[in-house]
Amino acid sequence: MYDFMVIGGGSGGYAAAMRARQLGARVMVVESSEIGGTCVNRGCIPSKIWHHAACYLRSIESAKAFGIALALKNMDLGAVVSRKNGVIADIRLGMESVLKKAGVNLVKGHATFENTGEVNVEGKRIHADKIVLATGSSLSVPDIPGLKEVLFTTDELLDMEEVPSPALVLGGGPFEVEMASLLSSFGSTVSLVTETPKILPGEDGDTRQRISQALRDNDIEVNVNSRLGLVRKARNEYEAILEGKEEQGIKVKKVLVCSRRPNTNESNLENIGVRVNDDGSVWVNERLETSVDGVYAIGDVTGGWMLSHAASAMGICAAENALGGEKIFCSRLVPRGLWTYPEVGAVGLSEAEAESEGLDIEVGDYPYSMNGLAIAENEMKGGIKIISDARYGEILGVHIVGARATELIGEAALAMQLECTVSELAYTLRVHPTFSEGVVEAARDSAGWQ
Repeated sequence: MYDFMVIGGGSGGYAAAMRARQLGARVMVVESSEIGGTCVNRGCIPSKIWHHAACYLRSIESAKAFGIALALKNMDLGAVVSRKNGVIADIRLGMESVLKKAGVNLVKGHATFENTGEVNVEGKRIHADKIVLATGSSLSVPDIPGLKEVLFTTDELLDMEEVPSPALVLGGGPFEVEMASLLSSFGSTVSLVTETPKILPGEDGDTRQRISQALRDNDIEVNVNSRLGLVRKARNEYEAILEGKEEQGIKVKKVLVCSRRPNTNESNLENIGVRVNDDGSVWVNERLETSVDGVYAIGDVTGGWMLSHAASAMGICAAENALGGEKIFCSRLVPRGLWTYPEVGAVGLSEAEAESEGLDIEVGDYPYSMNGLAIAENEMKGGIKIISDARYGEILGVHIVGARATELIGEAALAMQLECTVSELAYTLRVHPTFSEGVVEAARDSAGWQ
């Protein structure tokens, strides 16, 4: 008998288990595969190893501005894969060690609900007072004629020892745009196709515009309002047929699919009546409770942005609520990052979202081209945008495109969480010269400093 059980050992499940144990609960984690989930094994961590390798490649060109002539002698992708595998193994070992030291019982196996408070793990029935569903998500491959012949998954990309070119990236969301940028950095001729009118539909309009331009600058062809109708073989090549205003064919070696769906089909949720949304995600309220008393859900299985750090925060919130707390998970305060070239960081409302809510807003914008360190380091692409409430100065959203954006957005998220006004942010100090000075300058612009 356990006080607290987590089904799934990814970022969210790990955080939930650790927080529950810190609060004195008897805790079990059931993981059907490897500890760490998508983030550690097939997502955040391995993709950033590839991103870092790509940054070294890009530095060959950027070093010229500083009088340094570099040349690429060799590109051993197998070494990148080897490093990636080693890092993953180290992190998994560390997570297992921390759980064991904390007194969490980690069990390998597949868990299904028998009834409320009872789970079947590989034929053994286990009872728990509170259960957290943290089963994550899986790759979702669309049913398109001929796609299987050229299918390239994110798992395959992270293990590639040869860069596919030309490559078509299917979709215009954050994962797709990031992977398109990565493949391009390694020399692939990349096309991106999305059915939406614009890429990154969840981001601010200025962010979309800046990244669209960056993709074009990196010779990535973007096809909006288009869908992949079929893939057909033409002689010894494959051709992707795009359907839009006009039908067109693009030669491809591989088609990269990044889209994911929540893992809700194998846990027997119907046995206990857990409500599932139309998109397959588990419904939760702001306390992360499902429709069934004593059962919580966190992370990718609840849909949304599908971000590791969001899952971790949800795990902590769910654990505290399950053990008597009264916490609210505020999805509006979840920051997000995009490792494109340049990077993207965002938190809160976009300008369009704020206007659609009928808010009277002020918008401040500060271009990287005016930042001293950006000029010194030749990183002048991008800008920082802050949206604030015109009357009270509440910071409603921050959107950054440029160098270090994924790091800078953290201070914006902190400011919003602490309910800092845009005027208060405008008076804060930063070390000079740093990129962080741009956040203050954008705040001053939003606060009306003229």
